Amino acid sequence: MTSLLSLLLLVLLTLTSVESKTFWADVAALKEFKNSVDAKSITPGSCLSSWDFSVDPCDNLSGETFTCGFRCDTVVSGSGRVTDLSLDHPGYSGSLSSVSFNFPYLQSLDLSGNYFSGPLPDSLSNLTRLTSLYLSGNSFSGSIPDSLGSMPALEELLLDNNRLSGSVPASFNNLSSLKRLEIQLNNISGEFPDLSSLKNLNYLDASDNRISGRVPSSLPGSVVQISMRNNLMEGTIPESFRDLTSLEVVDLSHNKLTGSVPSFIFTHQTLQQLTLSFNGFTSLDSPYYSPSGLPSELISVDLSNNQIRGSLPLFMGLLPKLSALSLENNSFSGMIPTQYVWKTVSPGSDFAAFQRLLLGGNFLFGVVPGPLMALKPGSANVQLAGNCFSWCPATFFFCQGQEQRSLTECRKFSRVIP
Repeated sequence: MTSLLSLLLLVLLTLTSVESKTFWADVAALKEFKNSVDAKSITPGSCLSSWDFSVDPCDNLSGETFTCGFRCDTVVSGSGRVTDLSLDHPGYSGSLSSVSFNFPYLQSLDLSGNYFSGPLPDSLSNLTRLTSLYLSGNSFSGSIPDSLGSMPALEELLLDNNRLSGSVPASFNNLSSLKRLEIQLNNISGEFPDLSSLKNLNYLDASDNRISGRVPSSLPGSVVQISMRNNLMEGTIPESFRDLTSLEVVDLSHNKLTGSVPSFIFTHQTLQQLTLSFNGFTSLDSPYYSPSGLPSELISVDLSNNQIRGSLPLFMGLLPKLSALSLENNSFSGMIPTQYVWKTVSPGSDFAAFQRLLLGGNFLFGVVPGPLMALKPGSANVQLAGNCFSWCPATFFFCQGQEQRSLTECRKFSRVIP
C-alpha cells in the first residue's frame, strides 16, 4: 500500500512538473545566450544577473530569480515556451555570432542600448515567428547578413546606431510583412535595393550612412516617411514619388542632389514635410497655380543651403497649409514677394500664416516691405540678414545674425545673373 501511494505521488509530481516546466530546448537556448555575454558586463541588479538555472525559468519568472528579460507563454503540450526576449540596458557586451537563437516561438527580440559587438549572426533567421527585431545602439559590425531577408513574419527591423557596413541586402525585398526599417547611423554603402514588394512598409530611415547612387525609385505606395539624409545620393527626386499616395515626410538633406526640384513634389496629394537642404539644387520647377492658391498639404519646406538662383518662388506664398519655409543660403535675388508678406502678417482664414520664414544669406534687394518692418520679436520667426537690402539694420530682430552683403558683392552677383 505504501509503495502504491509513493508511486501515485511520483506520477502526480511528474505530471505537475511536465505541465509547468520550460521546454528543455528553450532552457538550453537561454543558457547559451547568457553564456555568450561577457560575464564582466553582467552587473548586480541586471536582468541577466538574476538568471539562475538551478530553478525552472518560466516557473520562476518575475520572482527572485529570472526577474526580467524574457516572457513565457504556454504554446503547445503544456510546456512554457519563450516568446519574448527583451533585455535591460546595463551595458551588456560580447559577441553573439555563435549563438544559435533556437527559440522557435520567439516573437520579439530586443537587445538595444547595450555594447554587443561582432557580426550579426546568421542564426537570427532561425526566428521564423519573429515580428520585432531591435538591435539599435550597440556596436555590431560587418555586413548585414542576407539571411535576415528570410524572416517572413518580421514587421519591425531596427539596426540603427551600430557599425554596420556593406550594402543593404537585396533579400530585404522578401520581408513581406515589414512595416518599419531603421538602419540609420551606420556605415552602410552602395546603392539602395528595390523594396517595391514590401507592401506594408510605412517607415524607412537610412540616414547618416554612405549610400550612393540615385534616390530609390522603387518604393511601395504604403510608405509614409522616407528619411535618407546625410548620404551620398545623386540626381534628383524620382518621378515615382508622385505615386506614393501615403507619403507624408521626405528628408533627403545633406546629399549630392542636383538639377531642379520637380514641380509635382509641391502639390503632392499627401506630403506634409519636405526637407532638401544642403544639396546642390540650382532651380525649382514651379507648378501651375492660380491666385486662389494651390492644392497642397505641405506644412514645412526646407530648401536652405543649396545653389538655387532666380526670384523667390511666388507659389510658395500660395500653399494654403505652409507655415514654415526656409530658403536660406542660396542665390535668390529680387524683392520679397507680396504673397510672402501677407502670408506672414495677415494670411486670412483660408491660409496658414508663416510662423517661420527664413530668407537670409541670399541676394535679395530693394527695401524690406513695411508690414515686415512692423513685426515684433516673438510674432514670427523671420530671418532676412545677409542680403542686399538697401536698409536692414541689426536693431530689427530679423536683420540680426549676419551683416548685409557689401555693395561690391551685390553688384558683382547682379552682373553674373544669366
